[in-house]
Amino acid sequence: MKKLVTASIIIASFQLHAQTELFDKQETYTRQDSLRGSITPERVWWDLKYYDLFVSVDPEKKFISGSNTITYEVLESANVMQIDLQEPMQITKVTQGQAELEVTNEGNAHFIQLPTQTKGSEGKVTIHFEGNPRAAIRAPWDGGYSWKKDENGNHFIATSNQGIGASLWWPCKDHMYDEPDNGMTLSIQAPEKLTAVGNGRLEKIKKNKDSTRTFIWKVVNPINNYGVNVNIGDYVNISSKYKGEKGNLDVDFWVLSYNEDKAKEHFEDAFRTLEALEHWFGPYPFYEDSYKLVEVPYLGMEHQSSVTYGNQYLKGYLGQDLSGTGWGLKWDYIIIHETGHEWFANNITYKDVADMWIHEGFTTYSESLFIEYFYGKEAASSYTQGLRLGIQNSEPIIGDYDVNSEGSKDMYPKGNNLLHTVRQVINDDSKWREILRGLNKKFYHQTVTTSDVESYISDQSGMDLSNVFDQYLRDARIPVFEYAVMGNRLIYRWTNCIASFDMPVRVKVGGEEAVLNPNSSFQLMEITDKNLSISDDYYIYVNEVKINKVPE
Repeated sequence: MKKLVTASIIIASFQLHAQTELFDKQETYTRQDSLRGSITPERVWWDLKYYDLFVSVDPEKKFISGSNTITYEVLESANVMQIDLQEPMQITKVTQGQAELEVTNEGNAHFIQLPTQTKGSEGKVTIHFEGNPRAAIRAPWDGGYSWKKDENGNHFIATSNQGIGASLWWPCKDHMYDEPDNGMTLSIQAPEKLTAVGNGRLEKIKKNKDSTRTFIWKVVNPINNYGVNVNIGDYVNISSKYKGEKGNLDVDFWVLSYNEDKAKEHFEDAFRTLEALEHWFGPYPFYEDSYKLVEVPYLGMEHQSSVTYGNQYLKGYLGQDLSGTGWGLKWDYIIIHETGHEWFANNITYKDVADMWIHEGFTTYSESLFIEYFYGKEAASSYTQGLRLGIQNSEPIIGDYDVNSEGSKDMYPKGNNLLHTVRQVINDDSKWREILRGLNKKFYHQTVTTSDVESYISDQSGMDLSNVFDQYLRDARIPVFEYAVMGNRLIYRWTNCIASFDMPVRVKVGGEEAVLNPNSSFQLMEITDKNLSISDDYYIYVNEVKINKVPE
């Protein structure tokens, strides 16, 4: 027993390390938090259509410079535009046509003074920028540029900026509610002996006179800001195709030259992932932009159509199983988890970071679905239950709105267990799969709220699940099914929960299955057998109590 407890503590600690918050939880919020986290008047009047981003990267000086031309549609007449760029990066000039525009600053928010914009018109503005961007100390959690060297001494550079924001290194509309409807061009200038990999498809490589090359990447789908990434290294390309639900999907692996043979074998997990997740979630959402795995000097992240990888070519999470069950060592955690984000994060994107569980809960659940697809329901259930060791239940999963505040790190394992529990309540595996696929069809390339997701699942299941979502997302407690047996009566209720919690639960009494509908008041049921069991697939606690008197 002592060894078992020790092992559980080690696994739980490892899970907490693996699922560190992307930025610190705050007790109070500032004006800067509101400027970053809310849809301000200077944001709301214009709809983002296209980014044309150019960035020149100088590895020796750890310095970048470039420009971003933003195409937008005017929704309401206005003349002040908010653009975000974080210190120490600087905006050096803003132009519209031939005119240079005035810019005022308030911290990381920059307000461009435009001629009055006419409703219904389309405009363009070009922002020039430069500086030494923040270096990532512990990527991807703290965000920034990773300035590293590979084993051969070549520069090995990558960006990661979820949470802290894309404006850490390039000027943009840094709020998740608005994505460029028509995609973007990403041009990366790097030393000529290195290769630069971005999002989408490589359209052109231009050789420059200053011993650099510019790699021009094209994205045709909407893309969230933090999904835009720059990767520079001594890369080789392994190109293949995957025959998926929408036809042939171009699959490219960009890996360090000395890892080519290793990657050819290990990255087979990418094809297994695409197969399993297309089954559960529907077609890969970005066939037009291809699918890539790109080796980077940090653990990895879900950059759209450019999934970054740094799991050291190991199974599990850096060779460990987050569930402690053994099932997590049969596949590469980073390949499966970060690819799962192509559906939940990149296809379906939260509007406000407070709803980040939509990304992390569903994607952690995709790990269980991958296991189920290849190893069966029992294995998947075991993995899901194993992840409970990492749940703290100290604060709600949903964060604070309009201030760029993510919720509890429980959004990973508890989000997984919430969805697994909802599946038990619906009790129809075919319908559950239809719901998961339907989410990706209904909200294809859209930004959403938790309410959108909750309503869709409730509507499609034909059940009002609002109290279930309220309990697991907005309250930190895990409900307790409390019961007693007195003679031939089963007495039961929910405790340790919100007052309105009324989740139905299937039980077995003496081998006979029944569906109970507990609430916060004691209820009675006539039974002929005192043996009660409830499946461990529900994320609840079960507590048998003694009652001296049958409640009225």
